[in-house]
Amino acid sequence: MGEEGFDLSERTPREVSTDELESCDIVATMGCSTLELDAETVDVRDWALDDPDGQEMEQVREIRDDIEQRVVDLFDEFNPDD
Repeated sequence: MGEEGFDLSERTPREVSTDELESCDIVATMGCSTLELDAETVDVRDWALDDPDGQEMEQVREIRDDIEQRVVDLFDEFNPDD
């Protein structure tokens, strides 16, 4: 991520609560999700991404770039004129 200007060196993953997820309009998962939400208004999208853990750097870059494009596409879906 440093290649893209993001310093994540002091960041640590954290669990996202079900309440937080159910307050969202859209939740994107990496894949193989067992996520079950009670909120019927949450649009859950399983992006079926490869796990970058243990991958060669080139594969990690491809996954990163895929995520970036999916996020851009998602924003374009809801803001097509921007």
